[in-house]
Amino acid sequence: MINTKRAYNGMVVAPHHLASQAGLRVLQEGGNAVEAMIAAASTIAVVYPHMNGLGGDNFWLVHSPTQAMHGIDACGGAAGLASLNFYQEQGLAQIPDRGPLAALTMAGAVSGWQAAHQYSRQALGGTLPISRLLEDAIYYAGEGVAVTGTLANNAKAKRSQLEAQPGFAELYIPDGNTLAEGSKLLQPKIQATLQALVKNGLDDFYHGELAASMSSDLERVGSPLRQDDFSRHAALTPEPLTLNVAGHQVFNMPPPTQGLASLLLLGVYEKLGHYKNEDADFIHALVEATKCAFRVRDSHVSDPEFMQVTAESFLNDETLSNMATSVDANHAAPWPDAATSGDTVWLGAIDKHGNAVSFIQSVYWEFGSGVVLPDSGITWQNRGTSFSLDENHHNYLAPYRRPFHTIQPAMAKLSDGRVLSYGTMGGEGQPQTQAMIFARYVLNQMPLQSSITAPRWLLGRTWGSEATNLRIENRYKQSVYNTLIERGHDVEVVGDYEEIMGHAGALVCNPDGLIEAAADPRSDGSAVGF
Repeated sequence: MINTKRAYNGMVVAPHHLASQAGLRVLQEGGNAVEAMIAAASTIAVVYPHMNGLGGDNFWLVHSPTQAMHGIDACGGAAGLASLNFYQEQGLAQIPDRGPLAALTMAGAVSGWQAAHQYSRQALGGTLPISRLLEDAIYYAGEGVAVTGTLANNAKAKRSQLEAQPGFAELYIPDGNTLAEGSKLLQPKIQATLQALVKNGLDDFYHGELAASMSSDLERVGSPLRQDDFSRHAALTPEPLTLNVAGHQVFNMPPPTQGLASLLLLGVYEKLGHYKNEDADFIHALVEATKCAFRVRDSHVSDPEFMQVTAESFLNDETLSNMATSVDANHAAPWPDAATSGDTVWLGAIDKHGNAVSFIQSVYWEFGSGVVLPDSGITWQNRGTSFSLDENHHNYLAPYRRPFHTIQPAMAKLSDGRVLSYGTMGGEGQPQTQAMIFARYVLNQMPLQSSITAPRWLLGRTWGSEATNLRIENRYKQSVYNTLIERGHDVEVVGDYEEIMGHAGALVCNPDGLIEAAADPRSDGSAVGF
């Protein structure tokens, strides 16, 4: 049995142990939670390149005892050339899933690191330079890292889709063989890119020599991104969304993320009642609340500049009560209504001063667009494939428009003074797993690690899968599955610790200074502290 980890001076959770250790080293040197997260985020971009990287986006929630909840939105918008006509004139009815035409949105990740570093210095008294915070990432890119099972399996599974994409085979299929688990992955081009960011500053990614190199490479391979798209990008600092759930204040990011869905899910579940047992009633209530939340998300959430209603307009008692009354306690509502997917990493950190970070970073699908830039070595995301080429769709493509994001970090201030930082990767599974963690740990008072380890389920798609049924891990009693089937759920029983359920993690800062942390046994990660 894996137990909750505890420490007083600081803790970090990440889905790869080297990223956890990178963040912990910063805390041990006196760095704060934000500085630790930059170190962990840059490291995991190197050691988990199929899920995230410099060519993707990220979002941050930062809690400080002396500051308001702080959000960072490092989401890149669509290229200026990426219009409906641009794709329709090429005879396309939808944006390709992979390849240069899927690489149509700016990469915001580095701008997120930059904004976080500035916030750390201005609001939290941070002193560590970027050269120190990228140290581990630079080391592992140059010296190599052992290929994980998830990286090897995805490289093998997606080879037929991605082998022909520019630069992919050179990095992920060296010598004609896909990366083998335990083999050494060397990324000298990424090392050089990170070293350039240290030498010239993170802004080099958008306004300097690195920006010129990347924009040239992207244009050469056939992407619509140009240098102007780099220079106009900047991370945003929107006010986080919040909702009171059973007396606890829960926070998430506003659109274009699906953070609204995460809050709605918990809000509807609270209206349905608290289910203390891990049984069919507990699962049914959360699954049906998920459907309510996803209907709102799939009808409205996009770039907030294009939305006809505000996210906040749904976060009220009347709306949540009306949504809850649509749930039948004995019958499953029809599904699916819509579907998305994604590949992501969630990381969290808390320092001895009570500063807490919930962070998520992604290239969308595994390996993103599959395009690896020849000079910088960056694997570019395919987040823009979430756009529609139908001008009547609520998320239609337009130049500079920001894409809908499945990724969103979660945070909660509990009524007794604890602060909970939690999240997961996994596309549509993210709001669902967040709700499971909150319901188990906060409402049902399960131990933190047990809340992560307990059997999970997934309604809808993730990891590029087309499945939209209700997949549930096989550690429940057969009677639970039978009851769910009787209520009309399309149940598929899967393995005991399935990676499709995401790589979750959580940390808690207690009022007395004790920090608790839990990592997912489904991942290669760890919860570490000192």
